Amino acid sequence: MDIAKRHGLKVVEDAAQGVMAAYKGRALGSIGNLGAYSFHETKNVISGEGGALLVNDPALAVRAEIIREKGTDRGRFFRGEVDKYTWQEVGSSFLPGELIAAFLCAQLEEAERITNHRLDIWQRYHALLEPLEAKGLLRRPIVPDDCQHNAHMYYVLLAPEIDRQNVLNELKRNEIFSVFHYVPLHSSPAGKRYGRTQGGLEMTTMQSERLVRLPLWVDLTAEQQEHVVKVLNNAIG
Repeated sequence: MDIAKRHGLKVVEDAAQGVMAAYKGRALGSIGNLGAYSFHETKNVISGEGGALLVNDPALAVRAEIIREKGTDRGRFFRGEVDKYTWQEVGSSFLPGELIAAFLCAQLEEAERITNHRLDIWQRYHALLEPLEAKGLLRRPIVPDDCQHNAHMYYVLLAPEIDRQNVLNELKRNEIFSVFHYVPLHSSPAGKRYGRTQGGLEMTTMQSERLVRLPLWVDLTAEQQEHVVKVLNNAIG
């Protein structure tokens, strides 16, 4: 944020997966001038689709509301701040339906419990995989002391000599769904077309080719986790 202030820039914070996580005591989504949460079905707190815009700069609040209200000042009209509402600028309909909102409300009420349960699952993976890390077969996630994560995912970085696809195939053969996460943006079609890079980003590419995400959801049992780790151990040990 200091860099942005020095150059007169606004920061839009992508906190899509960051609900109930924090950096240096501040909730993710509350650091930038604007923050964005996702409630897609793959996130910790869900409504199927949709998300939320967090407006941390009061100067942007009115415009954000107008854009949400199809480009009109309808919200100000309902609050009695104007005698009629009119089209102010470009906007769209970003309001969730009542059923989606009700579903999300129930999720938000349980957000702390959901997060704590996911953290328990995350910590169990972390303990079970310590012996494999000690053997140099993989690296577990590293969480800095000033960060509070929300257990959105658990991943490992396989040792460079291990063939990731063989590991994924073995997990799949044992009916364990595991994926390797996103293709690095700089090597994606849109990244090549619109992006700019400094150098070849070889380290990014190398790390992306080693990453494996393990199953993690709120109903995952300890026995299922032990099975996942056993199969993973057989695949790489």
